Amino acid sequence: MSALLYRIGRFSFRARRLVLLSWALLVAVLGVGAATLAAPSATTFNLPGTQSQEAFDLLEERFAELPLDGGSAQIVFIAENGTVTDLAQRQKIDEVVQAAAGASEVAAVTGPFQNGLISADQRIAVAEVTYAVSFEAVRDSSRQELMELVERSGSADLRTAVGGDVMELMPDVSKELLGLLVAAVVLVITLGSLAAAGMSLIAGITGVMVGLLGILTATAFLDLGVTTPILALMLGLAVGIDYALFIVSRYTHELSRTPDPEDAIGRAVATAGSAVFFAGMTVVIALTGLSVVGIGLLTEMGLAAAVTVAVAVLVAITLLPALLGFAGRRVLRRGRREQATEATTGRTLAPRWASLTTRRPVTTLVVALLGLGILTLPALDLRLGVPDQGTYPEHTTQRQAYDAISEGFGPGFNGPLLVVVDLAGAAHPTDTAQRVQTELAGTEGVTMAAPPEFNPAGDTAIIGVVPRGGPDSEETEQLVQLLRGSVADTVEGLGARIAVTGTAAIIIDFSDRMADALLTYLLVVVGLSFVLLMTVFRSVVVPLKATVGFLLSLGATFGVMVAVFQWGWLEWLGIHTTDVVVSMLPIFIIGVVFGLAMDYEVFLVTRMREEYVHGASATAAVRAGFGHGARVVSAAAIIMVSVFAGFASGDASDIVQIGVALAAAVAVDAFLVRMTIVPAVLALVGDKAWWLPKWLDRILPDLDVEGRNLRGAPEPDTTGELAHSFGRPVEGSAK
Repeated sequence: MSALLYRIGRFSFRARRLVLLSWALLVAVLGVGAATLAAPSATTFNLPGTQSQEAFDLLEERFAELPLDGGSAQIVFIAENGTVTDLAQRQKIDEVVQAAAGASEVAAVTGPFQNGLISADQRIAVAEVTYAVSFEAVRDSSRQELMELVERSGSADLRTAVGGDVMELMPDVSKELLGLLVAAVVLVITLGSLAAAGMSLIAGITGVMVGLLGILTATAFLDLGVTTPILALMLGLAVGIDYALFIVSRYTHELSRTPDPEDAIGRAVATAGSAVFFAGMTVVIALTGLSVVGIGLLTEMGLAAAVTVAVAVLVAITLLPALLGFAGRRVLRRGRREQATEATTGRTLAPRWASLTTRRPVTTLVVALLGLGILTLPALDLRLGVPDQGTYPEHTTQRQAYDAISEGFGPGFNGPLLVVVDLAGAAHPTDTAQRVQTELAGTEGVTMAAPPEFNPAGDTAIIGVVPRGGPDSEETEQLVQLLRGSVADTVEGLGARIAVTGTAAIIIDFSDRMADALLTYLLVVVGLSFVLLMTVFRSVVVPLKATVGFLLSLGATFGVMVAVFQWGWLEWLGIHTTDVVVSMLPIFIIGVVFGLAMDYEVFLVTRMREEYVHGASATAAVRAGFGHGARVVSAAAIIMVSVFAGFASGDASDIVQIGVALAAAVAVDAFLVRMTIVPAVLALVGDKAWWLPKWLDRILPDLDVEGRNLRGAPEPDTTGELAHSFGRPVEGSAK
């Protein structure tokens, strides 16, 4: 493997104009494709095999004229003095309803005096706005127009607010890209050269551009959700810059030891590029593995992000060497002496930390595990759900509308259930539907059940059910189970069938589907990655340790999520509590965090194994490998955390939670697990860390990520570096 990458690196360096032109042409072609073919984001959400999906399929079949995906909004009127039925207030409400009917993209508006949505005390009324397009397709200008109209209509006597799915906060990446500024600063400090930092940024951004433009072009042929390109941007940017950093750092190291830049880039791509390749493959495996869940949303997000990560790897091993060819020796930090690496001086923090963790491994493990345990404790209070507008900041109009509706009509009105009644087998459909409605209205936990609405054929009815609890409450979950259980059995006795859907029902089905797929997903992803790591490191212990470390990082990540979003520990930073963690986050974070955790495992341990196979003893190899890689791994982790934290500064709650989770996971995994626990464990295990049964060694392909088989340049002498670094002769022989 290293020999192939060596040739690729040298070819890209020599043919740099051709390589650069090829990537520029690809960006241009995809840019034209995105500009001409890009379609609006998909708004459908399928859960095949669930009752929620069964209900929607029945609606689509029997209610063809029903706009199931049309956007909607609610204008809420709150009387501060008197009631909404007072003549002056009523006139004001009618004026607002009439004005809203003429707003952009609005199909119809039903006022509270037509739909009857007036609270019992007549203080709160709700007008319903229906849009001609889906909520994700509504233009920002149309949302703003409705919000400004409602705000202008408010007064001291009649307060107004607007909510509904059209008013959902959409992802905005403008603030998130501020993480790039931090990444640029870290690159300059780490590499000590504007040229080197610039090459890394250009490579990372190019990979993201190719990935995003490809995704936008693909929307002409595939239904992709609005979150898909955001996730691809988030991961692609983080890993793209990190991968470039590792190769550039290794290149400057090799360049300081040889007068031949072409050979230096060949060795950098062969060694650091091997780590990049296999780290990228673990991320790709983890992301593509999301498809085993069987949920289209997760599958498309995982595949799109996986493609973007794969592009980042290709950019790092082809375009980056070409860019470095143009930069020449300018990538070296000014005044740098001809030395193997600053880690060999023994005076930097990394060697001292490596020495500490390997000299006192038991103490190091106890302290690190105690810290991880404290971070993990809040995870015991983990509560999954879908944050709604009731979790928005109190000053927002969406939150004010949500609270007013809850006050006037009960919390369940913000998340009504939809019961679809199949009357095809009923002798008297109309009477049967009425009896079903009576049965639903009398069910424990139901505030009200609306009169049935029939399709033109009269063989299907829709009954809206308002639960007593909120959309994500335990009471509503119990109600859904009751409706699908004993109530459904009763209805079958009447000659009909019911299917329950709605916000709470979809959340329950979604959570159940992920729980059912979790074990299969873990076995597939962890199993494939375990084999890959075992092949790379020629070891059983290293991939086992890597997997256990991932589980520790995962527990701490969920603990941080609970502390931040359920307990409100970062309210002072403007990250608002949502009371629940997004229900899709656990399985998604498992996939992404496993891939990212393996990144630093591969980067650090590959260098340790490289030292080991070149003659260092087990402990000396750990120390030397850590000394070589710790500074760059730390910088890479800071860059990745900065990019993810930038996404956490947005407004869309799902993107904020993903950003916080990934930032916390990378920070914990890089600094506590990979840079503290890993060297301590390897020091305890010693030579056994690199043990592989002979029969397995014969079966697994030899990928040579350490560069043993490189040709075309003298093998660097690392023995002298190790002896100088740690003050004693190096033990052991080449393995």
